[in-house]
Amino acid sequence: MSQPELYIGLMSGTSTDGVDAVLARFDNDQTPVIVDAASCELPPSLRQQLLDLNRPGDNELERANLAAIELTHCYASVCHRLLERHNLAASSVRAIGAHGQTIRHRPELGFTIQLNAPALLAELTNIAVIADFRSRDIAAGGQGAPLVPSVHHGLFASDHPRVVLNLGGIANISILHPNQPLRGFDTGPASMLMDYWIGKHQGLPYDASGAWASSGTVIPALLDSMLAEPWFTIAPPKSTGRDLFHANWLEHHIAQQAPNASPEDIQATLLELTAQSVSQAIQRYAAGTEEVVVCGGGAFNHALLLRITQLLGVPVHSTEVLGLHPQHVEALAFAWLAHAHMHGIKANAPAVTGAHHAVMLGAYYPA
Repeated sequence: MSQPELYIGLMSGTSTDGVDAVLARFDNDQTPVIVDAASCELPPSLRQQLLDLNRPGDNELERANLAAIELTHCYASVCHRLLERHNLAASSVRAIGAHGQTIRHRPELGFTIQLNAPALLAELTNIAVIADFRSRDIAAGGQGAPLVPSVHHGLFASDHPRVVLNLGGIANISILHPNQPLRGFDTGPASMLMDYWIGKHQGLPYDASGAWASSGTVIPALLDSMLAEPWFTIAPPKSTGRDLFHANWLEHHIAQQAPNASPEDIQATLLELTAQSVSQAIQRYAAGTEEVVVCGGGAFNHALLLRITQLLGVPVHSTEVLGLHPQHVEALAFAWLAHAHMHGIKANAPAVTGAHHAVMLGAYYPA
């Protein structure tokens, strides 16, 4: 590749709080450089539609397609904002990488569903779109997730044993140990149960810095009950989402173990659930880790990062210390995956997803 190329990466994750976008430049196949970033909150009505579509309901097909169209208009809006800021023509961007919004993830049944309308996005932006990144890996026998460890390796590999921890709605880790194969997997819930609980009781989208959780006390019986979830004992490769760790799952455990507990004590217990499940996964599968760098919205939950630091006994800090804003890493990953698709690079990591072999990821929608 002789000339630099521009790509846009889009991410709307399990937390369903908004869309993150980056404009990235790729220079001669070197590490991408973020030119700019933007985000937009999802309208509350759309966020609720997406959350509702995570469970069976009436008229799902029509509701899903209408939600995908509305979501795609949000994608297009943030893409236009990036172009306008830099006075760029659409033709300046090689492609958009658009992951879509996951509403079902059942690799054990051979499918995954990310709501998106990539043909519409190509029409609205006049830029080629790469979408549907997970399904080819699943077709090859993999989990279809997580897809970011290869990107994390390219961005954050070090001469000492490091783990990259993504704290979105779900937590996943990328194990970057020198002279060892790349590994990574989902570890369980990150922010989504805490977000649900504070939304229900305080009407807030998230627990800023973990302050509300810090006001409560962990309930041991509830914590033990949740950690006894059999999924936690499954060896990687593995991935998960709202199909398992949903509001009803949480409410069932509360009803069984802590029906009269205060809301803040349950929030404290949910923070401990995330901290314990992440730490146990790292201790079991990434022994010898000397540093954990954190991306995703959960990187701003200072109480959570402090608790993980206490449990692991190693430095735990935001990717900001390595020069990348934690909220931009996943969007950059989908710019990277779009770049890989356009250059014929097989970008899945079979050791991570469990696929039988390496495959090209994504489907191409021309401008």
